[in-house]
Amino acid sequence: MGGCLEAMKPEILLSQTTFREAREYIKKNVREYHEVEPGYKIFDVHIIGVPPLYVGVDGDRLIFPYTKPCHGTFVVKVPGGEELARLRARKK
Repeated sequence: MGGCLEAMKPEILLSQTTFREAREYIKKNVREYHEVEPGYKIFDVHIIGVPPLYVGVDGDRLIFPYTKPCHGTFVVKVPGGEELARLRARKK
């Protein structure tokens, strides 16, 4: 996983999955989630995939799909930090 994300020691909740499976996992297992557009950036990572894309919030942690070329898509959980407030501020 890319630079900054790897340093955060992400907890991998789902590995080598599909965009749809990642979306369904977040929808079913996370009470609070936000829809984001493809390319939405969390820390130094751009979320890619087929919309709708969800970023979940679990306490002070973010849960989101991360696609690593040649390795597939993972659902990861990392400390949210300031990204949490930025994500929530997008709500219409």
